[in-house]
Amino acid sequence: MLSENIKAIRKSKGLSQQELAVKVNVVRQTVSKWEQGLSVPDSDLLIALSEALETPVSTLLGETVIESEADAVKALSEKLEVINLQLAQRKILRRKVLHWLLIALCAGIVVVSAALFFISSPYLSWDSSTLETAVMGVAFHAFEWLFVRLAPMILMAAIVGVCLTRSQA
Repeated sequence: MLSENIKAIRKSKGLSQQELAVKVNVVRQTVSKWEQGLSVPDSDLLIALSEALETPVSTLLGETVIESEADAVKALSEKLEVINLQLAQRKILRRKVLHWLLIALCAGIVVVSAALFFISSPYLSWDSSTLETAVMGVAFHAFEWLFVRLAPMILMAAIVGVCLTRSQA
C-alpha cells in the first residue's frame, strides 16, 4: 500500500524518481525500492517524503491513492496545453493581420501622395462661382492640406509598425 501510494503521488506531482530522490536526499534506487515494496522508509525519511510530495504521512500510509487523480491532472494539463497553443495561434494570426494592414496603409498613403502630386491641386483652377464646385474645391483643399500634414507621421508610424509586427521566424 505504501509503495503504491508513493508511486501514484509522485506521478501525480509530475516528479521522476530521480527528482523525488533529490528532494528527499536519497539515491534514485532507494525510491525505486520503496515503490517496488522491497524496502520502506524510516520515520525520518517518511516525514521528508511527505514534505517532498506535499502529502500528509497519513495519506502515504493510508488507502491506495487512485490513479485517476494522476490521470485527471494529466488530462487537465493536456487541455491547458491545447488552449495555450490556440491562444498562441490567435496571437500570431492577429500579428499577421496587423502587419498586412499596416503595409496596406503605407501603400495607400503612397498612392494618394502620388495622385495628389500628379493632379497638381486642381481646386485652384475650379470655377468657384457655382456653389457646388466652390464647396468641392474647399473640401478637396481641406483634405489635401490635412493629408500633407498628417501623412508623413502616419507613414512613419505605419513603417515602424510593419517592422515591429514582421514575423520572427
